[in-house]
Amino acid sequence: MDPRRNPYAPGAGAPPPDLAGRDAIIERAAIALDRIRAGRAARSFIYYGLRGVGKTVLLNKIRIDAEARGIATVLAEAPEGRTLPGMLVPALRLALLRLSRGEAAKVGLARAMRALAGFVNAVRLKYDDVEVGFDFETEKGLADSGDLDTDLADLLNAIGEAAAERKTAFVLFIDELQYVPKKQLAALISALHRVSQNQKPVTLVAAGLPQLLGQMGRAKSYAERLFEFIETTQLDEAAARDAIINPAKDEGAQYKEQAVDEILKQTQCYPYFLQEWGKHSWDIAEKSPITLADVKHATLTALAEMDASFFRVRFDRLAPSEKNYLRAMAELGAGPHRSGDIADILGKKVNEVAPTRSRLIDKGMIYSLSHGDNAFTVPLFDGFMKRVMPTLDI
Repeated sequence: MDPRRNPYAPGAGAPPPDLAGRDAIIERAAIALDRIRAGRAARSFIYYGLRGVGKTVLLNKIRIDAEARGIATVLAEAPEGRTLPGMLVPALRLALLRLSRGEAAKVGLARAMRALAGFVNAVRLKYDDVEVGFDFETEKGLADSGDLDTDLADLLNAIGEAAAERKTAFVLFIDELQYVPKKQLAALISALHRVSQNQKPVTLVAAGLPQLLGQMGRAKSYAERLFEFIETTQLDEAAARDAIINPAKDEGAQYKEQAVDEILKQTQCYPYFLQEWGKHSWDIAEKSPITLADVKHATLTALAEMDASFFRVRFDRLAPSEKNYLRAMAELGAGPHRSGDIADILGKKVNEVAPTRSRLIDKGMIYSLSHGDNAFTVPLFDGFMKRVMPTLDI
C-alpha cells in the first residue's frame, strides 16, 4: 500500500490520527481550566503512567485546546540533570511576552515581568543552568530573596495577577515531572498551594512516570489534596480497535478482523505501540484489506525498529550492572517482581543490588508499586532485554 498515504504516527509525543479513548480525560481537564479562569476552585492535574501510554500527547492536546479558548500556557519538559528554575525561566519569559502582545503592558503584567527578572537574578548563582541575560527591570523585594520556595511563590502569584488582569488563566504544562529534584519539586508544590490559597488563576497540568505519586507525597504531605492524580493506562479494547481501524478507514482501507486481533495482542493496547504496528502493517500490506499474515510480518519489522530506537536509547544509557539487573527482571517475566527474587537470580543479597535498583528508579527505567516490588516503566521491555541479552551475565 502507498506509504505516502500511511496515516499512522508513531513517535515521541506525536499526535495519533485518532486520539481514541481519551475524550473523558480531555474534557475533565478543560472543565477545570475553565473554572480556574472564571475564578472558581479546581485542582491541578497530574497524569501518570508507563512509557507509551500517550501522556505527552494528552498534555499537548489539552494545552492546544486551552490556548484556542484564550488561556495562557507554558510548556516545558523536565529532563534529567536540569533544574526547575533553569527549565522554567525561558518558558515563563516567552509566555509573558506572548501575554503582552496586542496592547501595552498593564500594571499586573509589568509587575510579573519584574518578578521574573528578580527571580532570575536571585537564583542564577545557585542554579547554573538559569539563563543569565534578561531584559526586564526588577522590583526590590519581589521574588528576589534567593529562597526558591518564597521566590517561586511570589513569581507565580505575580503571574496570576497578570492573568487575572487579562481575564484569563495561566497554566504550567510540565512533562517528565519525575525528574525534578525533591527540594525543587517541594518548592513548586508549595508555590502552587499559595497561589491557590490566594485564588490566583494559575495551575499545573503535568505528566510523569508512576513513581511521581510517591515523590510528590514525600515532597509535600498535602500534595494529594492539592492535585488530582489520574492514571493513564493502555486503551480498552474498543478504543484500541478505533485507533487502528479508523485511520485506515479514512484512507479507504480496511483490516481483516484477525489482523486487528493480532495487533491488539502484540501491542497490549498501548497507544504508541498501536501506531507502530499500524504503520508497519500498512507499509507491508500489498492491498486492502490488511491481513493476519501482513500483521505477523509487521510484528517482526516493528520490533526490529523499536529494538534499534525506542528500546535501545534507554538501554544504551545504562551501566553493565544496571543492564544485568533488568535482564534478571526479564528472566522472571513482565513483572512486577520482588527485589529478593531479582537478587536471587543475580546470585546476590538484596542489599548488594539495592544501589543499582535505586539508580534504575532515578533513571526512570523501573518503579516500585509497593515496598520491595519492581516493574518496568517501558511496556514490552522484558522481551527486548531477552533479545538484546540472550543470556544473563552473572
